[in-house]
Amino acid sequence: MSALTPPTDMPTPTTDKITQAAMETIYLCKFRVSMDGEWLCLRELDDISLTPDPEPTHEDSWEDLTDLVEQMRDDTEDPNYLMANERMNLMNMAKLSIKGLIESALNLGRTLDSDYAPLQQFFVVMEHCLKHGLKAKKTFLGQNKSFWGPLELVEKLVPEAAEITASVKDLPGLKTPVGRGRAWLRLALMQKKLSEYMKALINKKELLSEFYEPNALMMEEEGAIIAGLLVGLNVIDANFCMKGEDLDSQVGVIDFSMYLKDGNSSKGSEGDGQITAILDQKNYVEELNRHLNATVNNLQAKVDALEKSNTKLTEELAVANNRIITLQEEMERVKEESSYILESNRKAPKQDRTSEGQALSEARKHLKEETQLRLDVEKELEIQISMRQEMELAMKMLEKDVCEKQDALVCLRQQLDDLRALKHELAFKLQSSDLGVKQKSELNSRLEEKTNQMAATIKQLEQSEKDLVKQAKALNSAANKLIPKHH
Repeated sequence: MSALTPPTDMPTPTTDKITQAAMETIYLCKFRVSMDGEWLCLRELDDISLTPDPEPTHEDSWEDLTDLVEQMRDDTEDPNYLMANERMNLMNMAKLSIKGLIESALNLGRTLDSDYAPLQQFFVVMEHCLKHGLKAKKTFLGQNKSFWGPLELVEKLVPEAAEITASVKDLPGLKTPVGRGRAWLRLALMQKKLSEYMKALINKKELLSEFYEPNALMMEEEGAIIAGLLVGLNVIDANFCMKGEDLDSQVGVIDFSMYLKDGNSSKGSEGDGQITAILDQKNYVEELNRHLNATVNNLQAKVDALEKSNTKLTEELAVANNRIITLQEEMERVKEESSYILESNRKAPKQDRTSEGQALSEARKHLKEETQLRLDVEKELEIQISMRQEMELAMKMLEKDVCEKQDALVCLRQQLDDLRALKHELAFKLQSSDLGVKQKSELNSRLEEKTNQMAATIKQLEQSEKDLVKQAKALNSAANKLIPKHH
């Protein structure tokens, strides 16, 4: 610090010189850009006092001023401080571009294409957000920074993104990673899944750390805020023709003039704000209604599949029951035949036994075969009984699942009816607000007509007053002329 301190014989700068330098600086930069709600506003620098201060009485005033300058320089040169400012600025620009795109798209009321200026600016802002804090990768051509690498990770986190990644790789006109990243953003917006993909990517900080610095926008809270803001873009219908569009050589420059407005300009009327809010609610309800309809259709398809499976299991259970009854009848027949053979052997005389030894051995052999057959039939019967019990248990579980799905379906239909009633109510409010606006405009026109009539009447009265004044002056002059004659 001693090297910056001037010698004692050198004159110290006075406050007048500092004030003059400040005046010159403010003359060159008369306005500052600040956030006012959801706009970038230009404001005059009228809050800086430029009156000369009294001369300092202590000797080390130059050292204090030098210390202050050094401290300000250290703060502005701090990398963390600069990165935090960049993150905040990018988040504000993303907020402005998303809101402006949604408002202009709703007012336009049609499908947007690639030539729409607010849409182009949105992609430029998103490109800057994805490039913030990227690590430079060394290749044989030199260092390269591209946000296509993080976007390729999305297909591992969300399987639905694999189709977009494959489509981008198949496009013949794309030769650089930057062009592929731009094409990926456009396809994700057309699919209305950009917010979902960005949230899935931001939640995996351990994967992003390979591509981004620790204090990059995608690694901090601002990235999560931007991902949440992207949900509003689901109400926009976009259509891009990717073939033939040169995405590799486009220059991404943010046009701040689209988001600037005078700080002293008046805000929109309260009635327009209410109509905009009602339209936003209507679009949200329609989007939610569409999702509920898709869920109801999926549940109905599952219920139909369960009913078909239930019918098939019932048929198989009936066949198994018939098989079990047949086996039981056959087992009873075998028991009767075996008992009859044993009883006949007991009652036969001794002389017959010797003469019919061969027949007895054959009968015993037949009995063994019948016994073995009976054991096999019993085993098969036990297997059929266990299968029947399992099918009955499966039937009960399926019936319980069907009941739960039907209850859920009833609840969803009730919610759908409520949403439809809310939609009708919002439509009625919108019609009533439109009618109120028409009535106000008619009343305003009538008041203007009456004002014009009153102005015309006032002019006529002023003219008549002037005429009366002229007549009075003429009468006075005539009276003055007559009075001397009488004298």
